Amino acid sequence: MTKLKCIAVDDEPLALDIIEDYVSKVPFLELVKRTENAIEALQLVQAGGIDLVFLDIQMPELTGIQFLKIANGKSNYILTTAYSQYALESYDLNVSDYLLKPIAFDRFYKAVEKVHNQQQKAAEPSPAPPPVIAPLMSTPVAVHPVQDFIFVKTEHKIQKIQLDDILYIEGLKDYISIYTKAERIITLQNMKKMEETLPNGQFIRVHKSYIIALDKIESIERSRISIFGKVIPIGDTYRDEFFKHIDNKNI
Repeated sequence: MTKLKCIAVDDEPLALDIIEDYVSKVPFLELVKRTENAIEALQLVQAGGIDLVFLDIQMPELTGIQFLKIANGKSNYILTTAYSQYALESYDLNVSDYLLKPIAFDRFYKAVEKVHNQQQKAAEPSPAPPPVIAPLMSTPVAVHPVQDFIFVKTEHKIQKIQLDDILYIEGLKDYISIYTKAERIITLQNMKKMEETLPNGQFIRVHKSYIIALDKIESIERSRISIFGKVIPIGDTYRDEFFKHIDNKNI
């Protein structure tokens, strides 16, 4: 089994002890360095050969966000921090996951498994092209969620939303509305970015203005979906892909 070469960067020795212990329990991880010095870690990353970095955000010499900007995409990153307010900015820098301290092992394992699966997929040889070109997105791809919640920026705060609470999302020009059973959350975001953020196996776009949670569907009648009293249209562009998902779950 090919192991991911990892480094852990944190100015707290206890936090490094926890990461080192967790890494030792995962057969596809190898910790090659633990350090409290962010500059030393950055030099290691820039030299190449590091697959995964466990990176704290609040560090004296260099913050985790500054580290990510300087590293400029080299390696994969899992942020480890006690502060949730940096989540939105970190996602814009394409981190693999964002773990809030204290970190549970099952949550840690889910994060590193995602990176491992991505690395294995990238290493697989490309299949021979089929004789007939298939339409884009003809086969649904199961994607494991990075985590079971997202952060969105509202007018006065950054709000955490559990994915299981989301009923559907409506796009309205330059912002979107996220509907749960309890509330409507408005955020400045576009539908494409939100669609890319949400896990495919749990959510699907059914209209240029709507993304729905598959498990919240109450009924489907012709080209309309009912979710918690809301009737949502199925757009012609998204019809075939949507019904493929539904057909796979039919009894």
